[in-house]
This record gives sequence, C-alpha cells and structure tokens, in this order.
Amino acid sequence: MPARAEDIGTHERLPRVGRGFRLQWEPVQSAHVLLYPEGMVKLNASAGEILKRCDGATSVEAIVADLERAFATTGLERDVRSFLDMAAEHRWVEWT
Repeated sequence: MPARAEDIGTHERLPRVGRGFRLQWEPVQSAHVLLYPEGMVKLNASAGEILKRCDGATSVEAIVADLERAFATTGLERDVRSFLDMAAEHRWVEWT
C-alpha cells in the first residue's frame, strides 16, 4: 500500500508526479491532465494546482503555504494531504 501523506515525515520525503505519468496543461480540455501510456486523467483545477507543485523538491508544508498565498486563503492542509493520499493510491504521486 502506498504511504499516506500524513504518515510520512514530510521534512524527509517530498511528493513528485509518479513515474510513468506526465502532467501538462491541455488547452483543448482547458485543464491540467496526467498523461500515461494507457490514457489520460483530466484533473479538476484544485488537483492540477497541487500536482504542478509536486516536483520532488518541495515539501507538503511548502506546497500548502504556496497554495494558500496564491489563492489568498488558509486551512488547505487537510484537503491537500487528503488529495495526496488519494493520488498516491492511484500512483499519480510518489514520495522521494
């Protein structure tokens, strides 16, 4: 079972887009998509914003802080961690 974001010492491990997936903006879809050999996943706006910050060098805390700054809000950590847990289950995200 993939590691959960809440179970990982996020100071030590960092999320990145999973091997075999490529994140890109798709103008025709007006959305970020995850491409993989068997197809494509169209992401909603929130998922796209989170995944484009998952570069293997940025901590979950820094991703949350950047999202909160970018969207002038607070309290996103639970939602971001929940999404990362789901994304890890689908192998869209892996931990470095």
